[in-house]
Amino acid sequence: MRLTSITGTALAAAMVLSTTLSGTSLASAEEKPESLNVGVFTFMSGPAAAYGMPGRQGAEIMIEQINAAGGIGGVPIKASFVDEAQGAQGVISEYRRLAEAPDTDFMIAALSSGNCLALAPIADQMKMPTVGWNCDTHQLFKDGAHPYFFRPNGNTVAEFMSYVLYFLDKNPNVRRVAIINPDYSFGHDAAEIVKATLAALNPGVKVVAELYPKLGASSYQTEISRLSAARPDVIFSNLWGGDLENFVRQANPRGLFRQSQAVFALGESSMQNVEMPQGAIVGVLGDGWWRSPDAAKRGAPAFGAAYKAKFGQDPVFPAMKMANSFVVMKAAYEKAIAKNGGEWPSKDQVRDALEGLSIDTLTGHVTIRPDHDGIVDQIVGTVTKVDGIDAPVLGSMVRYSGDKVLPPAGDDPVAWISSLTPYFPKDMPKPGSYR
Repeated sequence: MRLTSITGTALAAAMVLSTTLSGTSLASAEEKPESLNVGVFTFMSGPAAAYGMPGRQGAEIMIEQINAAGGIGGVPIKASFVDEAQGAQGVISEYRRLAEAPDTDFMIAALSSGNCLALAPIADQMKMPTVGWNCDTHQLFKDGAHPYFFRPNGNTVAEFMSYVLYFLDKNPNVRRVAIINPDYSFGHDAAEIVKATLAALNPGVKVVAELYPKLGASSYQTEISRLSAARPDVIFSNLWGGDLENFVRQANPRGLFRQSQAVFALGESSMQNVEMPQGAIVGVLGDGWWRSPDAAKRGAPAFGAAYKAKFGQDPVFPAMKMANSFVVMKAAYEKAIAKNGGEWPSKDQVRDALEGLSIDTLTGHVTIRPDHDGIVDQIVGTVTKVDGIDAPVLGSMVRYSGDKVLPPAGDDPVAWISSLTPYFPKDMPKPGSYR
């Protein structure tokens, strides 16, 4: 059997482990559960589903591929999907319900930063090992550790600092920047990081507008008028899902992106759904571009082929983030099983195995720090088209090293940014250097 659909080393280890366990005593085999039951939280309805459904679809592909290769330690995965569109109280209630069920083993939750902030202390209280598959806010671990909550994809500081590094390098004469972000913690955190990075690296840049439309807004005409009047050199936005797509559709006819360089932090996730302006700067909030040179050496091409065959589109970075979270979960179980002498591990043993985990994923590498944040690289590029691919891709890519753009564990993130100097970017790669 070929073992290339996830990661060669991880799946090979799984098959070896499965063979080893088949020779254990009947009593040990009977202690295994019939299935490894996982709660998976994402948006499956409403405007945010444009971002959240690729996450669910990525989970479906990973479950199929892992189970086809023998499961984890010989145990197949079963998922219970929870729609985050029901609101925070509903999400909390569903998490508690699943965590209280004796057959729930693990949680992959959640997409929303606000939901992760609410769920992390509950994971600790209920002693449920949980991986935050998306939730980016740097506030998550700012006020203390969460022993049962892990985030293997880094945080907003590394992500949004990377965008500033990129657009300052690509446009050294930038003097005026505008920000349009969603009106909740993710949007306000991003604005704080962008402003702090600009102040540290290029204090001559002026922020000429800050706009915070509500989530799910149907019209952006007022914001577009204000941005046009402000005449910024760069417009930075971390709008996402249906909100980003509505903004782009309404701004394109008014020529906003001919006037200003667009930076869409979550833009790659919508490139197949809306006509992104050519040359817009976009990224993947981590290293989850499935066509990157590093991803091509790992399991991403097989994942991408399976995803397109089933869903009719290429995977976008939310799908890759979700997929990599399953890779992390699988590696933690394999580590715990090996440490447990081949026996099925307890939840606490799986939690312990997540500590310090350092593995290859489908798109790169992740190391989980002592504070439970993941060190991952950051890929940024521009919207472009190439012959032979029927959808926009990332061009002029940079891969920023995760350990250079993530504040040291325990440091106040904004204070760390403020300590940087204009010389900080000198050692960073240049746009187009990652091929």
